[in-house]
Amino acid sequence: MKAVWNELTATQVAPPLWLVALSGLAALALVSYPPSWHVLRGLITIAHEGGHALAAVLTRRKLRGIRLHSDTSGVTLTRGNPTGPGMVATAAAGYVAPSLIGLGASWLVAAGRITLLLWAVLVLLVCMLLMIRNFFGAVALLAVGGAVFALSWFAPPNVQGACAYAAVWFLLLGGVRPILELQTKRRHGRAPDSDADQLARLTRVPGALWVLLFLLVSTASLAAGAYLLSARWLPFEV
Repeated sequence: MKAVWNELTATQVAPPLWLVALSGLAALALVSYPPSWHVLRGLITIAHEGGHALAAVLTRRKLRGIRLHSDTSGVTLTRGNPTGPGMVATAAAGYVAPSLIGLGASWLVAAGRITLLLWAVLVLLVCMLLMIRNFFGAVALLAVGGAVFALSWFAPPNVQGACAYAAVWFLLLGGVRPILELQTKRRHGRAPDSDADQLARLTRVPGALWVLLFLLVSTASLAAGAYLLSARWLPFEV
C-alpha cells in the first residue's frame, strides 16, 4: 500500500516553458474553433454535471442520476427541498465546476503530481459512472476513463505531462466559453430554464447577476491557473 501511495505522490519533472505555452495555445485553438469545440464541449459538460452532483451530495440532497446527451447537453437529477441553500448550491455549482476543477488540477500539475491527478480523475469518473442513467452517458464516461487510464498506465512521463498541461488549459479556457454562450442564449430568450434563471427564481437575484458571478469565478480561475502553470519560469515571486 505504501508503494502505491509513493507511486501516486511521486513528482515529475516540469516540461519546458515552450511546451507549456504550446499546450495552452492548442487548448485555446480547440476551444475557439467551432467544429472542435462542438466535439470536445462534452468534456466540459461532464465537469459541469459532476459539479451539480458533488454539490448535491455535499448539501445532503438525494442524487437520483446523471444523463449526458450527444448534443453535449446534460442533466443532473436530485431530490429534496425544492428551495433553500442546498438547492441554490446545487444549481450554482455547474457552470463554475470546470474552471474550479481546472484550478485544482493546475495546482497538482504545477507541483508535478501528474500521476495523482490522473488517478483522481479516474476515481471521479467512476463515481459519476455509477450515477449515469443513459447509454450515451455511460459510453462517453467509459471512453474518457479509458483514455485517461491508458495515458496513466502506458504513456511515458513526458507524454503524460504534456497531455496533463493541455487538459488543464482546456478546462480553464473551456470553462469560460459556455458562460458566454449562456448569456447569448438568455439574451435571445432561448434558455428560460437555465441554471442562472433557476437561481433567479430561487433567490430573487437577477439571472444576469448569476451569469456575471459565474464569469468572475471562471476568469479568476483562469488567471490563477495560468499563474500556477507558469510560475516556476517567472523571474519574480508574488
